[in-house]
Amino acid sequence: MTPPRGRAQPTGARISESVDDMTVQPVHIILTEDDDGHASLVERNLKRAGLANGFTRLRDGQEAVEYFHGPDAKLPSGCTANNCVLLLDINMPRVDGVEVLRRLKSDPRTSSLPVIMLTTTDDPREVERCYALGCNVYVTKPVEYESFVEAVKRLGFFLQVVKLPAPAAAAPAQRPPAVG
Repeated sequence: MTPPRGRAQPTGARISESVDDMTVQPVHIILTEDDDGHASLVERNLKRAGLANGFTRLRDGQEAVEYFHGPDAKLPSGCTANNCVLLLDINMPRVDGVEVLRRLKSDPRTSSLPVIMLTTTDDPREVERCYALGCNVYVTKPVEYESFVEAVKRLGFFLQVVKLPAPAAAAPAQRPPAVG
């Protein structure tokens, strides 16, 4: 649906369309990246691309595992699997991104969280493995600075229009069959 002329759309928002109305909902970005330079470039260029979302940085795979599954696990305020996206590097100390992905997708509490692998690894076997484990998108970080900046900006534009799944509705309680 194209917005009416003269009405600007909010930046950093996901647009959901329904028959009755249009809803604007921000997407919270959770970045798991051990390289401070890459993390800074990602955050800065997502903002330059127009994303004004919440942003959380996790510094390695172990921090990500604890963030999602540790004793103090909690998502940022208002963040659920239908309005958060995890950007996940592969090559990290302590726990790598593939293991983080495996744990997230094997746990019903986090299995529907969209995961975008954002990594320098371009090995086709690794790409295939990540998709088999449930990643939603795989983006290879270019080595050259300008190409990296451009790739992140394009990712930012993508995140502005991506539609995430609606939260699953609770199943109605089943009545036991009548006896008698």
